[in-house]
Amino acid sequence: MAKASKTKNTNKSLLTDNSLSFLAEYIDNPSPVGFEYLGQKLWLEYISEYVDETFTDPYGTAVGVINPGQDFKVVIEAHADEISWFVNYITAEGLLYLKRNGGVDHQIAPGQRVIIHGKKGPVKAVFGWPAIHTRIGAADKEPVAKVENLFLDCGARSKAELEELGIHVGNVVTYIDGFEELAFDYYIGRAFDNRIGGFMIAEVGRLLKENKKKLPYSLYIVNAVQEEIGLRGAEMIARRIKPNIAIITDVTHDTTTPMINKIVEGDTACGKGPALSYGPAVHNKLLQVVQDVAEAKGIPVQLKAVSRSTGTDTDSFAYANDGCPSVLISIPLRYMHTTVEMLHKSDVEQTIKLMYETLLALTPKTNLSYF
Repeated sequence: MAKASKTKNTNKSLLTDNSLSFLAEYIDNPSPVGFEYLGQKLWLEYISEYVDETFTDPYGTAVGVINPGQDFKVVIEAHADEISWFVNYITAEGLLYLKRNGGVDHQIAPGQRVIIHGKKGPVKAVFGWPAIHTRIGAADKEPVAKVENLFLDCGARSKAELEELGIHVGNVVTYIDGFEELAFDYYIGRAFDNRIGGFMIAEVGRLLKENKKKLPYSLYIVNAVQEEIGLRGAEMIARRIKPNIAIITDVTHDTTTPMINKIVEGDTACGKGPALSYGPAVHNKLLQVVQDVAEAKGIPVQLKAVSRSTGTDTDSFAYANDGCPSVLISIPLRYMHTTVEMLHKSDVEQTIKLMYETLLALTPKTNLSYF
């Protein structure tokens, strides 16, 4: 793995060597849906230096609070969970068949290395797949990867050997691939969707602390669980906090890659700044505040439209309680839900800056009324 310290920071960079070291560790650490606590512990340890207090909820959503106790509450939020697999069926020969845990892409699985999180600790395994020699020339067309024919091989050749390793039905499985740096300031890794969001909101907290900014409201920095299976963590924490404003960050598709239809998905690209969404859950006046901040601070942004829902935690916050003005700031991502998700360093910095500057522009008197 490329060391984060090899990244050459300019004086204008928002990201420190310590920040990038945390990012690499955070991305490499597993945080599967329903089992996010390992990643949440790392996140809480990092952010605790920059906030006044922290707390968690029963399912593992982690929160850092700046200036607690104020009547007016603002949330910046990301989700912490990564897509993964569950062990579903074990054969007599010691092979493991699976179920999805979130929207994991079965087509990328053959030949991948994984970790089975067993009762006795992590166990390495691979997605086995028939050799090409046995497929070419077959009477039928080549097999296609499907959930039903994908299996894991950890070296065990019986159920008894699996039991010795502490493997059982219900174990969660994550990919091994982690954080790397590529040319031209690109990063790759699994689960940038959306641990990059957790990283960015933590960096906003760091900047507020280091720049000694005093906010006229309570800021809740929220790293929510279980977004990938229905925005569940956001639903729970929104009811608990009851915020007045919510700023959500997540990933969106870089639509310049092959096989993506811009007519359907819009036109967004890595390296051109965060994307701001228009849609029913997005509060138009709050969105205008963000756009005004971007223009005033020279932050490049891209625009996109969503339909009935954003498909992100924005929906949970917007419609929680009596309604919460919410906005979605997305970072462009290539190859979503694969082990080589790719994003650009400049977009990370610009997204952090946009959230930070928006928080400084907001006050309890910011007029978000339509009437």
